[in-house]
Amino acid sequence: MTFFVDNEIVEKVRDASDIVDIVSSYLPLKKSGSNYVGLCPFHNEKTPSFTVSESKQFFHCFGCGEGGDVVSFIMKRENLSFPEAIKLLAEKVGIEIEEKEPKDLIKTEEKNKGYEINKEAARYFFNNLKENAKVLDYLYKRKIGNKVIRQFGLGYALDSWDALYKYLKGMNFKDEEIYRVGLIGKRAKNEGYYDKFRGRIIFPIIDTKGRVIGFGGRVMDNAMPKYLNSPETYIFNKGNHLYGLNLVNKLSDRKRIIIVEGYMDVISMFNKGLNYAVASLGTALTERQARLLKRYGEEVYFCYDTDKAGINATLKGIQLLRNEGIDPKIIFLGDYKDPDDFLKDNTIEDFEEKMNSAYNHVEYKIFISKEKYNTEETEGKIKFTKEIAKIIKDLKSPIEQDIYIEKIAKDMNISKEAIEKEVFGNTKKAKGTTQYKKKTIITPVNTSLPLASLTAEIDLIKFMIFDRDYYEEIIKEIAVEDFNSLECREMYNIINRLYEDKEIIYEEQIREEIMTVENMDIQLVKKVFSKELKFSPNNVNHMIKDLIHTIRTNKLENKRNEVKLKIEEMEKNKNKNYLEEKLFIELCMELTNLNKELNLIRHEEGR
Repeated sequence: MTFFVDNEIVEKVRDASDIVDIVSSYLPLKKSGSNYVGLCPFHNEKTPSFTVSESKQFFHCFGCGEGGDVVSFIMKRENLSFPEAIKLLAEKVGIEIEEKEPKDLIKTEEKNKGYEINKEAARYFFNNLKENAKVLDYLYKRKIGNKVIRQFGLGYALDSWDALYKYLKGMNFKDEEIYRVGLIGKRAKNEGYYDKFRGRIIFPIIDTKGRVIGFGGRVMDNAMPKYLNSPETYIFNKGNHLYGLNLVNKLSDRKRIIIVEGYMDVISMFNKGLNYAVASLGTALTERQARLLKRYGEEVYFCYDTDKAGINATLKGIQLLRNEGIDPKIIFLGDYKDPDDFLKDNTIEDFEEKMNSAYNHVEYKIFISKEKYNTEETEGKIKFTKEIAKIIKDLKSPIEQDIYIEKIAKDMNISKEAIEKEVFGNTKKAKGTTQYKKKTIITPVNTSLPLASLTAEIDLIKFMIFDRDYYEEIIKEIAVEDFNSLECREMYNIINRLYEDKEIIYEEQIREEIMTVENMDIQLVKKVFSKELKFSPNNVNHMIKDLIHTIRTNKLENKRNEVKLKIEEMEKNKNKNYLEEKLFIELCMELTNLNKELNLIRHEEGR
């Protein structure tokens, strides 16, 4: 088998390698403001001019001019090739790089070929744009300058049937390879190929690993369709990605993330300095995209178009995000159709003011319902109140219910008691407090596992289901035998099997399968699926690491207790023979090693 570095390995190693920690292992660094400084390892100097930026994960020497990221540093310092540097860094940060089987290499090489073709196509489109004054003038009039054009890699597809095809053929790519990534179509009767993108501004779609996975194209006149997107391919699934997320990943602080409808909305916002906007790729919001929003933003905002289609998409999106444990906010732009239109006439401060006054999901539904009915008339007021009563009834919090009942009663000049009856029916207590349906009491799960360890196992299972990236990080650290709970072990195996041929998996799939397994504790299984996974994008990696430490610690403590018990039993026997003496010594050595491992884990937790 061969050592092979693909983009996913590179990305994982880069993410895990903190440049300050790595450089500090080679030379002393001293904190200076937001950066670290030291003597440059690449030239002789007495006054420190070597600077390391923790926030940018970058180094630069003002003396000799050397600079780059953590991989560049290792390559230069250790005199290694790029793959060798990645391998060394992986060893330093504890990432195991598995050697690829030949069939895996073939699959990886096929994908890399697809990424390479798209990259060359993106360069071709970009160069076309630079040389086309008419298209540049169109973008400049929309206040999109060269910086944003470069940032997003915008391009232009010539109004030609085969210009791109001929260019890529000249790069020695094969017809079938170009066809498979969706850039060309087959002519009738299979008599050659034609370019799918013609006479359009091109928006390369780039994933968080920096790979061009597809394209969007927009006309500059009133021709239809206005937008054309790459088809689904073996390297591009629309529902798995968000346009602009690569730049959010790179530039934003992840405090906020805004989901908008189109490419131009994202670009207009970045153009104004709002570097936390993303767009779905011509499809309704998917579960995978909802998970990405949760992963990349602490607060999630909708800012879809204000037409009927945009309102319906917002309402559906709200429900989808709430199913993922996110309470989104909704930005309303008044008479403006979309963020692009709003930002043509207004400043970034005006937009942020709209953000600060954004609706929560209930307020937005109330606002939309109010727009539907004339509440000045009796019939409209009745219909509006009945519709809002259904929304209030679905709220889980009695406090929220009470607040909105009070609000609607005041706004509509209807008695609070009447609205309560509409919401809850005739289940009101005599003293005026609302009688809520009594919840079924579930007997606590009968298990000998410590609560912290069981909770950690459940949370790790939830993370594995939630995102494939989290799954891949977890399985590098924890094996199925590390789980004490039989139910979690079974779910771990099911998840492993599902991920063998799927990029995304869902809780329903695991629930259906686990329920068919014999001897499962149904209460514990239900507990796994009913538990809400709460985390912030900024602390998720630390949280997963803590959960892994908890499971490892519990496993080691259980093992240590077993060994201690055996030692205590053997100590009672004072007439031990040679074999028993030997076993006694081995057990004592094992206990010492277990204590060392536990101390090491606790030391890592305390750092």
